[in-house]
Amino acid sequence: MRLQGWREVLTRRMSFAFVILGVGAALYSPEAMAKDPGACTAGTMLLLSAPEASQGSLLLIEVKSAKPLAAVQGDWGGRSVPMWREGADEARQKGLLGVDLEKAPGEYELKIAGETASGEKMSCSVKVAVRQGRFATESLQVGQEFVEPSPEQVKRANEERQKLRDIFDRVTPERLWDGPFRIPLDGVTTGSNFGKRRILNGNPGSPHGGMDLPGTTGTPVHAAQRGNVALAEELFFSGNTVVLDHGLGIYTFYGHLSEIDVKAGDSLETGAVLGKVGATGRVTGPHLHWGLTVERARVNPLLLVRLLGNPPDTPARKKPSKRRAR
Repeated sequence: MRLQGWREVLTRRMSFAFVILGVGAALYSPEAMAKDPGACTAGTMLLLSAPEASQGSLLLIEVKSAKPLAAVQGDWGGRSVPMWREGADEARQKGLLGVDLEKAPGEYELKIAGETASGEKMSCSVKVAVRQGRFATESLQVGQEFVEPSPEQVKRANEERQKLRDIFDRVTPERLWDGPFRIPLDGVTTGSNFGKRRILNGNPGSPHGGMDLPGTTGTPVHAAQRGNVALAEELFFSGNTVVLDHGLGIYTFYGHLSEIDVKAGDSLETGAVLGKVGATGRVTGPHLHWGLTVERARVNPLLLVRLLGNPPDTPARKKPSKRRAR
């Protein structure tokens, strides 16, 4: 596991009771409703996959309309929430609301606005409550080199951190994925340490922004879904690292690889082998660090599989593990 601080995996199963706003809201139990039911324009419904959220969580948004929808966009506290149409139903659009693992608890207004294909304006709004996340902390005594990096190492780490921020700030306007997301290691169903914070020699570190998946050195690492390689290089903390852009502000992160099998600019299909499990970077043993960023919010990647993955007991679709140049 990494020696920079990280947090415990969010193991509580999300409630998938839908929150219904607008037309038909009275058909659903009050327990499933958000505290402030908000409002939608006539003929429109807003559904959420859970009535509230916690730090590091992910909510699926669905907008339904009595008429075909054209452009629809969400806003949550000044952060964009891209929406997309799935399938042939022109009267329904979906979006993902990512809650950063360090977002301050409280209530935040989610606003949805757009128009129908005939040009009529539509809108919805609701208050989404954010709870404090339950993440583990661990205190360790380690060598000073792990808590007091050299000036050169600090400079390098800061430059790489800014490089990643610049990548995550770029939102590809098209949806690049197609179908369900998968866990990048075959046979692995869960992980650990999401959000965990380590206290090294009394100094608190940053929260662990991803999930550690168990694997031995050389185990193939697969792309969680279709996407373009935004980064493929060795970094100070995460070692050999690949970042995939799936479009609409969704990025997956693969760290500590023993080798990288792709290059920046490649376009990958779901399941393509992008590298192999290793122990490069600041780690004590081989594993895959798998991260997810949704509109710059660091969230539990397993929730993406649960919300946009296969239904329970449905086998994942297999695709060829090859890549094609963009």
